Amino acid sequence: KGSFGRLRAKMQEGLEVVATGKISSYPQKSGYQIIIENIEPAGVGALMALLEERKKKLSAEGLFDASRKKPIPFLPRVIGVVTSPTGAVIRDILHRLNDRFPRHVMVWPVRVQGEGSAAEVAAAIAGFNRMSTRPDLIIVARGGGSLEDLWGFNEEVVVRAAAASEVPLISAVGHETDTTLIDFASDYRAPTPTAAAERAVPVRSELLAQVATLASRHHRGISRLMQERA
Repeated sequence: KGSFGRLRAKMQEGLEVVATGKISSYPQKSGYQIIIENIEPAGVGALMALLEERKKKLSAEGLFDASRKKPIPFLPRVIGVVTSPTGAVIRDILHRLNDRFPRHVMVWPVRVQGEGSAAEVAAAIAGFNRMSTRPDLIIVARGGGSLEDLWGFNEEVVVRAAAASEVPLISAVGHETDTTLIDFASDYRAPTPTAAAERAVPVRSELLAQVATLASRHHRGISRLMQERA
């Protein structure tokens, strides 16, 4: 009973699975039993079927509705990033932000793959939202990988945390062809972590040039007005 409550995969008739656990014996009846501690769907086909079923369920709850989407701030002062602190992803994001418009970045380190990764990502999103001084934008990112590698971002706990976030959230999980359920619950889906950084901030040099152009037009307009009044 205790193991069943911790199982991530939902059991159903006909689902092919890989079960891991331990064998225990019952000497009074000379019996043996397998105590299953974890169950995973077997193969990509089973994962895709489970993913589609979960997508329909969460969509029916309204977690993917466009009306829930929050606008991405034009120029966030503080950006929170949920990702692995040691991978290339965080370096790519920081490098792109510095190229475009340097901002203050807070990194919430998490595992982005394997057992416990989904719970860590969900806790990080909720943690940023609970901060007394919250970031203006959250980016959830990891690099590309197989369906199994990215599976943590298909877990309900992550999707619900993204949907519940009061801070605008950009998902940047995998490469352009990779799609996970957090993409549907996020406020904006970026095809790559680098693209997420590009969406997060404008280009400072272009803004300066635009302001200089507007200032020049303003000066010419005032001068023309003064000449006409004279």
